[in-house]
Amino acid sequence: MLDELQHATLDLACSQSRLRDPLDGIVLSAATMSNTTTTQTSQTYQFPSKTVVTDWPLIDNDPHFKRVVGYARPSDYVHGAVATAFGPGLLYTMERFAPSYVGKGGFAQAMRLTGFIGACGGFFYFYQRSILRFYGMSENAREVQMDMREMVDKVKAGKPLYGESQLTPAMQGVAARQSRYSALFMGVLPWFNFVNHSQHGVDTAKYYQQAERELEAERLSKSS
Repeated sequence: MLDELQHATLDLACSQSRLRDPLDGIVLSAATMSNTTTTQTSQTYQFPSKTVVTDWPLIDNDPHFKRVVGYARPSDYVHGAVATAFGPGLLYTMERFAPSYVGKGGFAQAMRLTGFIGACGGFFYFYQRSILRFYGMSENAREVQMDMREMVDKVKAGKPLYGESQLTPAMQGVAARQSRYSALFMGVLPWFNFVNHSQHGVDTAKYYQQAERELEAERLSKSS
């Protein structure tokens, strides 16, 4: 009788142990999830930007100000200069054929104001013509080649593709979201990108692949 009671007590203890195991697993899983959540919240995630379908390849959906100006074509300068001179030229022509009689110094002030407004408008027009090629919204074969050459050279030199930045990845993402495709709103609110960041809407693997091909070709040419 005593042996049967001991066996029954042992079986009950084993059953309780098996019942506790799942609970222990749940508690352990909860602790693990808590630690994982804490770790994840301290990381920074970069989500791909929306892809805009265009007739030409995308080069950069948020190019740096220097790149936009540096990649400009001579025709962009011509169009910008014409747009700059249009306002003052029109005002001068109107003054010649229909004098305003504003008095001494009045017309000079009007010309200076018109010249300033024309210069701003001309620069915005010049800038937008250049940046639209980065967006792939106008013909950009020349810029595609220039971009590939610039980036491949940086890869070979071991430099960061889009320059060094003092900002954290989180703040770089904020800057990118503020100025991405901003040139499409240029007529309402001029907005430029002066921040170096790595979020430009393109797969940068193509630059490294091209650099590898060129380095391999150089190695083969030297060995032969």
